[in-house]
Amino acid sequence: MEIVTVLLWILAALLVIAGIAGLVLPGIPGVAVLFAGLVLAAWVEDFVFVGMGTLAILVVLALLTYAVDFAASILGVKYFGASRRAMIGAMLGAILGIFFGLPGLLFGPFIGAALGELSARRSLGAAGRAGVGATLGLALGVAAKLALAFSMLTAFVAARFMI
Repeated sequence: MEIVTVLLWILAALLVIAGIAGLVLPGIPGVAVLFAGLVLAAWVEDFVFVGMGTLAILVVLALLTYAVDFAASILGVKYFGASRRAMIGAMLGAILGIFFGLPGLLFGPFIGAALGELSARRSLGAAGRAGVGATLGLALGVAAKLALAFSMLTAFVAARFMI
């Protein structure tokens, strides 16, 4: 194996590791980096083992992680009986929270849902329940994103080593 190939494999592995870390840490687009690492690994071998079919599956799984990320907080809020404004607030809080690092990611959906519920002229208790729902939804969303990411890895490894 030549040195360039080895370096490309190392880069692919680092991208995969960084992508998995980015699923739970702010500032790293986890799924995109993970996908890039897997595509690079397939490219190193000229797509002999991991072809277009497997890459299509990886694209679908990657897109699902984005859908899960946004839907989780909203569904958590809805489960706790919050208003539509609280659901919108949770979504906006999650988006704005990205810019404030880990505390923003943790508290953004909570604060957004609570403010949305208060703007609907509900009680402070209802606003707190909406915030808790958003936070639980966020936690479930991270768990679902990790499950989808490991499904991507499983699909890649199966295509690579099961042929």
